[in-house]
Amino acid sequence: MELREALSQIAEIRLRMAETEVFRGYRSIPVAASGIMAIIAALGQSNWIIDPHGDILAYCTLWIGVAVVSVIGAGLTMLLRDWLGGASQTREMTLLAVSQLIPSVAAGALLTAVFVHELPESVGLLPGLWQVFFSLGLFASCRLLPRASFWVALFYLLSGATTLSLARNEWALNPWAMGLPFGVGQLFAAAVLYWNLERTHEQ
Repeated sequence: MELREALSQIAEIRLRMAETEVFRGYRSIPVAASGIMAIIAALGQSNWIIDPHGDILAYCTLWIGVAVVSVIGAGLTMLLRDWLGGASQTREMTLLAVSQLIPSVAAGALLTAVFVHELPESVGLLPGLWQVFFSLGLFASCRLLPRASFWVALFYLLSGATTLSLARNEWALNPWAMGLPFGVGQLFAAAVLYWNLERTHEQ
């Protein structure tokens, strides 16, 4: 019984230590690559999906595909770091950081399914809502990231609100309603990671 309590206390201490550290698992290159992919996808949408309102499934497949590839790239980077690092503390930090994003990602996925299946006439709101949900995940992660990450989260919140306010007529489901915010936002986030973590670590 005492051994179990001791192990529980050790696990709790390690979790508290992880919460006070800066998470270094996110790297600038995969984050920047995701921003570039968003810009490429916006250019591709103009040629591949002429009428996104008439082909909602293709529109969602394109942008969800970009998000999945971005997550895989970031995930592989974190797994490689944990594998090379080998420290359990590193793995705990990774799990803690990922857990901060999961609720907003899950909420965005659920809302997308509801809009596509039940409210297809309102799918023009999805780009703005995706940005708002992503900003909430970033705000939740800010305590594990460099302080400047707050401004990245704020950028996504404001861009999401702006996109929602313009979600009508030709701007609704416009390629750049996704490409511009996520392209600029991810490049901004990559710059923050490099300047505050990777550059200082190299020095």
